[in-house]
Amino acid sequence: DGMRAMFTMMNNARLGVGVQGVGVADGAYQHALAYAEGRTQGKTENNAITDHADVRRMLATMKADIFAARAIALANAVAIDMETATGHADWAARAALLTPITKAFGTDTGVTVAGIGIQVHGGMGFIEETGAAQYARDVRVTTIYEGTNGIQSMDLVGRKLMDGGEAAYRLLDEMEAEAEAARASRPDLVDPVWQACETLRETTEWMVAQGAQDRFAGSVPYLRGFARVLGAHFHLKAALADPDGAHARLAAFYIHRLLPEHVGLLAHARQGADDLFALSVDDLAA
Repeated sequence: DGMRAMFTMMNNARLGVGVQGVGVADGAYQHALAYAEGRTQGKTENNAITDHADVRRMLATMKADIFAARAIALANAVAIDMETATGHADWAARAALLTPITKAFGTDTGVTVAGIGIQVHGGMGFIEETGAAQYARDVRVTTIYEGTNGIQSMDLVGRKLMDGGEAAYRLLDEMEAEAEAARASRPDLVDPVWQACETLRETTEWMVAQGAQDRFAGSVPYLRGFARVLGAHFHLKAALADPDGAHARLAAFYIHRLLPEHVGLLAHARQGADDLFALSVDDLAA
């Protein structure tokens, strides 16, 4: 039972590191928001840089991605609890599927959000007294801890798709059903999410049909695209729960501006390995 015990420990550590990435991201966001609210520049309504469109874009991106990464981690926790409570194999498969996504997307979000936080600070981001750069230094190693994020992606397209994609398809079925049920109330949000689920389903079908090397060549963009679509699903759920609240507006930002990234990511995921290995080591060194 040693190998099984080791993977229990490793999966727990991967989840912890994924949540660590989300925690650092949230700290970086709060730090950047406080700075932006107090930093005056230009003649605007409040004379603060939060009135500049690009700063508003950066802050919204930080907040929206933190929500997505946190929601994925919480969905993973629910699956683990339900597996423990019921012993049902479907919950075990759901928990296993979400674990590499939680780890990789959570830590990638930490790195990205900490970097945006420095950008919000401008030149002050490199002044140690502001503390903005500390978040970036602290979180960078999390993409390497407990299996690099490349390893997480290979695990997703390898071990986690060995069931023929069944666990992924069950999750996509649920996401599409929830979207369909809400189509009449918010078609502007539902339609892009439903279509993204279909694109992810088609890419998963492609992955399942490929050999290991072709899967691995597209594994990182596949995981990232999967996380983008999951994030849209959870943003949509939050918007539907509070249709007139702030999160409905944040969900619209995520779905209309960040979700479209999944198209390029999943196209990248389906390219296979031939073009990578057509490049020789000499080509890379030239």
